[in-house]
Amino acid sequence: MLAGWRSWVNPPRPAYPEPVTDPRARRGIRIELVVVFAVTLGLSGLRSLLSLLDSLLQPAPLSKQSVALNTPQARADLIDLAFQLAFVLQLLAWGALGLYLLWNAGIRLAAIGLNGDRKARDALAGCVLAAIVGVPGLLLYLAARALDLNLTVLPTTLNDVWWRLPVLFLEAVGNAWAEETLVIGFLLTRARQLGWSENRGLVSAAVLRGSYHLYQGFGGGVGNLAMGLLFGRYWQRSNRLWPLIVAHTILDTVSFLGYALLHNHVSWLP
Repeated sequence: MLAGWRSWVNPPRPAYPEPVTDPRARRGIRIELVVVFAVTLGLSGLRSLLSLLDSLLQPAPLSKQSVALNTPQARADLIDLAFQLAFVLQLLAWGALGLYLLWNAGIRLAAIGLNGDRKARDALAGCVLAAIVGVPGLLLYLAARALDLNLTVLPTTLNDVWWRLPVLFLEAVGNAWAEETLVIGFLLTRARQLGWSENRGLVSAAVLRGSYHLYQGFGGGVGNLAMGLLFGRYWQRSNRLWPLIVAHTILDTVSFLGYALLHNHVSWLP
């Protein structure tokens, strides 16, 4: 049991992919990481930090301020629908970019857990992970908000139109796809190629995940950092990415659709 715990806390680096030793190739990987995250989730992290700083400078405490996750982008419903779908396409493209760069470098997508030969097991693992993260995450959010460490998060303020629920589901899928493929599949694979220890890669990915949720407040940042540690270690131990995408999709779907369906019917939802 002790040996298993030590293996979980400090796992050995797997043999695949092999560390890149050529200096020019290593420099190329570092540049690639900077460029990819400068135009995707790393830039989101910077914006989230600036948003948190702006919230802290307001006279009202954080818990009295609110932030909406899925908001209308146009007054006309069909134009708004087009904006929402364009955002989903952007998220899908971000994830596809990371996967393409790995594939172009000779790394098989099956090697990072995106093959489809374990559908039932991956789906079950995703449901378990969602349950493990969901309830503690909600309790952490409520505690952080009660302590004035988090903004009030409104999962959606979209108008009650016919396309609202399917679009919210697509946005949940897009979020899960972009975050898990980039922060886990892409970043941690590149970290292994650079010869980083598993723990160094894990912490780097988790800090990145927490950073682009800071717009929600300290609770959002800490909660997603913890989720990143769990998800990252799960992938490092199992090399399966689909369960993380499934779990993330479930978490966001429950949050987005649950809020949309209930917030006008229960008094405790803002």
